[in-house]
Amino acid sequence: MILSRLHPIEEAVRARPREIEWVLFDTGRRDRRIHDLRRLCRENGVAVRHGDRRALEQIAGKAHQGVAARMAVRGYLEEEAAAAGPPGGRFLLVLDEVQDPHNLGAVLRVADAVGAGVVVPERGTAPLSETVARSSAGAVERVPVYRAKNLRRFVDHIKDQGFRVIGLDPAGRDLYDLDLTGDLALVLGAEGRGIRRLVREGCDELGRLPMRGKVASLNVSTAAAAAAYEALRQRSAEGKKRS
Repeated sequence: MILSRLHPIEEAVRARPREIEWVLFDTGRRDRRIHDLRRLCRENGVAVRHGDRRALEQIAGKAHQGVAARMAVRGYLEEEAAAAGPPGGRFLLVLDEVQDPHNLGAVLRVADAVGAGVVVPERGTAPLSETVARSSAGAVERVPVYRAKNLRRFVDHIKDQGFRVIGLDPAGRDLYDLDLTGDLALVLGAEGRGIRRLVREGCDELGRLPMRGKVASLNVSTAAAAAAYEALRQRSAEGKKRS
């Protein structure tokens, strides 16, 4: 996988230096950020190469910010590990066949911000590519991403493990009226068609985001942000009560 732009590469060097084959720097750039990244590479044992702007554009396109890296595609975690962690504080965002890599990257960024893991099905989901890494602003390196063989069976499994599973769907109750504390999985559907029927039927309850304007629906990453932050608000308030 080719990764480009300063921030995603910096995150990759910090998180997975052994999986980076090399980092290529533009010989025409000599600013502080380039210098700092080159030093970080050397401190972490990452091979450094140099080339002109044309070489970078051939590898990574024009929006490379003077740097590109070749690295292994990030692997997924096993689905059994998704239920790990102290009971009562586990939080997952479950994506049902989200195929747009920009949306997947944006959801990973949301998950990083709210402290959630992300679960995707084995088929029908955008791979963890350079586009996902760039859209996530480096969050792809920090957020645990689990791949489930069968999403309906996974939903049933985590319910047995104590999770409450809430699907975002226009037919549901107002999300602000639902209890989003404790072990929680929020299920979000694919662009356009939403959550598939069998997965929707496996949810404990359906919730919807209140819509006051003429827009019928939100982009999946926007919906993920709105729902996840309502969950974070409730969970933070619950934590303050317990303390």
